[in-house]
Amino acid sequence: MTAHEPQAGGCGSGHCGCASNASAQAETLPASERPGAEAPRVNGVRLSGPGERLTPEELLERAHTELLRQAAVRQGRLPALDVDVAPPLNASERAAIEAMLDEEVRVPTPDAEACRRHYEANRPRYVVGQARHVRHILFAVTPGVDVHRLAQRAEAALLELTRQDAGPGRFEQLAQTLSNCPSGARGGDLGWIAPEDCAPELANELFHLRDSAWGMGVHPRLVHSRHGLHIVEVLGRRNGTLPAFEAIAERIADELALQARAIAWRQYMQILVGEAELRGIALDGAGSPLVQ
Repeated sequence: MTAHEPQAGGCGSGHCGCASNASAQAETLPASERPGAEAPRVNGVRLSGPGERLTPEELLERAHTELLRQAAVRQGRLPALDVDVAPPLNASERAAIEAMLDEEVRVPTPDAEACRRHYEANRPRYVVGQARHVRHILFAVTPGVDVHRLAQRAEAALLELTRQDAGPGRFEQLAQTLSNCPSGARGGDLGWIAPEDCAPELANELFHLRDSAWGMGVHPRLVHSRHGLHIVEVLGRRNGTLPAFEAIAERIADELALQARAIAWRQYMQILVGEAELRGIALDGAGSPLVQ
């Protein structure tokens, strides 16, 4: 690493998209505590007890778990309980539900040909050792922001930076004055980052576009992520190497099996949701049915 190269790792804020765990969790009232809302129920069983506060994610997980518990009861795998509130599950009850899923949900096994096709279609995703030295300017999309005006400001800044007469140091100046990422104080510099250090949208633009003509320099268009609009410049590249298919065939088979299992589980949950009487909560069956 030369003196010009910054340390790896992104900005560290967890809110700009330069880290894979950067998604911000919104604080919201549980559905049961919103004014005029009906207490969430699955087939007449409440999902939360008096005074219990659940985040939206926890409420969805509780609903899916209760649907599975009730399905296991109907099949005689768990004892029927006279309950008003969804009960917590112990280890043996979770095991019974997992056994039910293993028997009820049929998951196809990927063959060698399917694995090979996946490898050929997704070669950039299996390259190891690749990294990019990146700096960016983040125009964050926050509640209440005028997205149209924000995009206009971002486009104007991008146009200035991609002109041939853009002066040296101008990117750093704009990052310091415009960027909503803490890296703006360093001229937008995120250092050397790998695909796993990025939000998926940035990782796709930087590493996974198979036919992209973009290499070094400022990206010719804004990069949209869940955090906002990014002006991105690549200052350095490490391209890495692609392992032979045979070296990662087992890994690919495991990945495809997990994908197939997730799809099968979602379909099973959709059946349970379609058969259930839901009150105070909307479910589409897309949540994970795994019992945590």
